[in-house]
Amino acid sequence: MITLYHRPNTRSTRFIFLLEELEAPYEIRLVTTRTRDGVGAPDPANPHPHGKVPAISDEGAVVFESAAIALYLTDKFPQNRIGPLPGEPERCAYLSWLAYYAGEFEPAFVSKFMSWEAPRSTAGWAPLEEIMPAIIERLTKAPYIIGERFCAADVLYATSFALFANSPILPRSAVIEDYVKRVVTRPAFARAMARQNG
Repeated sequence: MITLYHRPNTRSTRFIFLLEELEAPYEIRLVTTRTRDGVGAPDPANPHPHGKVPAISDEGAVVFESAAIALYLTDKFPQNRIGPLPGEPERCAYLSWLAYYAGEFEPAFVSKFMSWEAPRSTAGWAPLEEIMPAIIERLTKAPYIIGERFCAADVLYATSFALFANSPILPRSAVIEDYVKRVVTRPAFARAMARQNG
């Protein structure tokens, strides 16, 4: 049984989506976190080292950080083929785009959202203005981030795009809008939205 440590209306909701896609046995444990304005406190029941969400526990084994959770869950529950397994042709792209999400996309996105830009020579990631064309080019060639096949990396990217669909930091793109629509119209997404409050 997977326990998802979750706060509604946060990035942990996408893991309800992924768990539904995987048809994995899970329970939701609602936790408190600090809010963007600094109010609140981390929940001592949450195993994430900084009290953030998401985090999961698999019979006591803890995994935190979105890319790690996605990889762990798709390797553990392979039956619905939501993540390519070792030896499958798409595995390299899957690992690369999961790592790109954590190492490039999310830092660039958050720094843009916070109106902060590191000097280009010192940042460990590219600016959002370089990230988005790379993603758009990828999605121009295929319907999903690793190609023809929907995977857990799409859960991370598409839900991030959906969350900021009307934000001025996200440039308008028909390619991205079509991609988000393909992902968020999946039945598992609707089930996740229905369960996100616990």
